Amino acid sequence: MRISTASAFDSTVANLQRRQVALSEAQIQLTSGKRVLRPSDDPAAAAQVERALAAATRSEGQQRALDAARNSMALSEGALGEAGGILQQARELMVSGGNGTYTDAQRKTVADQLRSLRNDLLAVANRSDGSGRYLFGGQGSDGQPMLDAPGGVTYAGTSGGMQAATGEAMPLSLDGRAVWLQAPDPAHPGAHVSVFDALDQAVTELGTPGRTAAQSAATVSSGLAGIDASMANLSSWRSAAGEALNRADTIGSRLSQAKLDAQSQRSSAEDLDMVAAVSDVQAKQTGYDAALKTYSMVQRLSLFDYIK
Repeated sequence: MRISTASAFDSTVANLQRRQVALSEAQIQLTSGKRVLRPSDDPAAAAQVERALAAATRSEGQQRALDAARNSMALSEGALGEAGGILQQARELMVSGGNGTYTDAQRKTVADQLRSLRNDLLAVANRSDGSGRYLFGGQGSDGQPMLDAPGGVTYAGTSGGMQAATGEAMPLSLDGRAVWLQAPDPAHPGAHVSVFDALDQAVTELGTPGRTAAQSAATVSSGLAGIDASMANLSSWRSAAGEALNRADTIGSRLSQAKLDAQSQRSSAEDLDMVAAVSDVQAKQTGYDAALKTYSMVQRLSLFDYIK
């Protein structure tokens, strides 16, 4: 079989080009640290990388939602604790208001102090989380959820609560109606007590002159019952917020582990073995150098070079 000079040239040039391309791709992989740069490099690994990337992105999104819920529950728990302290002060004032030796002026002073505490409590009930949501807005409210109307405090929000998009049940807000206006009445099963109604009634009656000691005692007894029921209800909701924070820590640990697993899967699918990659580049460089030397030898086989 006779091999023409042109065929030898073409074959050598094609081989050089293949080796150059292979060397270039190996160098790109080495500098990028990635084994899979295009889906065509390894379709199965590329698909695994996409699935791992989607899982990591989903975990990050759920983590952001969880952080928002954790912040809201931490603020709610703090607000309920503050409310409990305010009610404790109100309780102590209420007890003092039942003193039989107090004059009308002294009882009015107690009533004014109770009114101030009541307004502080209303401010706590209308507290926001700093991002436009109200801690006790339930399923949402365009404005403050607790409205101070002439007939008493009413709830302007939507009963219930919002859930964070964490993949697991995690509250983003609390039902203000149930927290502040519907404390279970232990003296009347099935009935509810509004903490604001209890305080408003005590303020009105203690500030009314000419009442007898017995009437004042009855006011104090009724007020204390309402405050105690409300304190128990707030304590229950505070415990629920604390449990939500504990659950948030558990969910956060699972999300972190899921993200770590996804990153590990992605790394396993696309990252390069640097030691093997360096050896591969060196081998391809050696092969390319040998091909160049072979081409220089083939060039000298030209008939024109021979007859010079």
